[in-house]
Amino acid sequence: MFDKLEDLLRKYEEIMNELSEPSVAENQERFRALMKEQSDLTPIVSAYREYRKCNQDVEDSIAMLESESDADMREMLKDELAQAKKRVEELEHEMKILLLPKDPNDEKNVIVEIRAGAGGDEAALFAAEIYRMYVHYAEGRRWKVETLEAEEIGIGGMKSVTFMVTGAGAYSVLKYESGVHRVQRVPETESGGRIHTSTISVAVMPEVDDDIDIVIDEKDIRIDVMRASGNGGQCVNTTDSAVRLTHYPTGIVVYSQTEKSQIQNKAKAFALLKAKLYDMEQQQRHDAEAEMRRSQIGTGDRSEKIRTYNFPQGRVTDHRINLTLYKLDKVMNGDLQEIIDACIAADQAAKLLKMGESIA
Repeated sequence: MFDKLEDLLRKYEEIMNELSEPSVAENQERFRALMKEQSDLTPIVSAYREYRKCNQDVEDSIAMLESESDADMREMLKDELAQAKKRVEELEHEMKILLLPKDPNDEKNVIVEIRAGAGGDEAALFAAEIYRMYVHYAEGRRWKVETLEAEEIGIGGMKSVTFMVTGAGAYSVLKYESGVHRVQRVPETESGGRIHTSTISVAVMPEVDDDIDIVIDEKDIRIDVMRASGNGGQCVNTTDSAVRLTHYPTGIVVYSQTEKSQIQNKAKAFALLKAKLYDMEQQQRHDAEAEMRRSQIGTGDRSEKIRTYNFPQGRVTDHRINLTLYKLDKVMNGDLQEIIDACIAADQAAKLLKMGESIA
């Protein structure tokens, strides 16, 4: 590990030296690439530099203890030694996490698709509530949310909704939300007071950058235009602005109606189709790499039951990490950070364990 850290430190210093040269700013592409590398390396280099300093503090405190006879000074040196040793251990763990392989999609924006599953209208109502939960969470992080498609039902529910979340590191956080979400509660329409169980599915897909080669052949696509349905702003429901794309090879159908312009809706629909095709490729790759899938905390399997929201007991349970919280109201209002942090920690722990096994 320390050989790799030394290599990274040298690389960082080389980048900083190159950035200090006046000529580098003339090549904007090179300048941006260097700035990106510098930004990526800064956390691990800062941790390693602090680690070396703390190690030196440990050695200095031990040397001073050996030659110090004053009782008060010895006590102070022992405290400093204990603090330095504790920080060394913390930094070792921190550096191991920082050295874990990065998901190339982590810094990307995401497209989230929520679909009602078993439970009829109750599932559609829950889908709408989960959508609002994610919107509140994103707003709390000052991320932008843009609805791409929504199929609503008359009682305030949603059969499906697709939206984009734009913000630094959005995928690194929201990818843990993929899977089946289950709700247990007494529906308003249930006169007997019986608890019903309904489900929805959540798919979290990284936005596809222009540099990712997703080929969509024109002959494989059918484009339909129509008038938008449901709620909409002025002119949305009075012109043929909605766009539906059908991709014949995969059977994927995407629909966009949220913009007044057919051109804008077409661009959104193609962006969504590209994301779905890229996500399908990722799923196939994950399925082929079963061992990698087992070392992750539920970030790939759409059919995996990941969480239960029990309203009568006011609790939320994440089944992947055996976490139960009794603050359902707060969670439904977007207070997801404790759950997400626990998923990230469990994922890192599993990967560290796997890395340790491979080294052994």
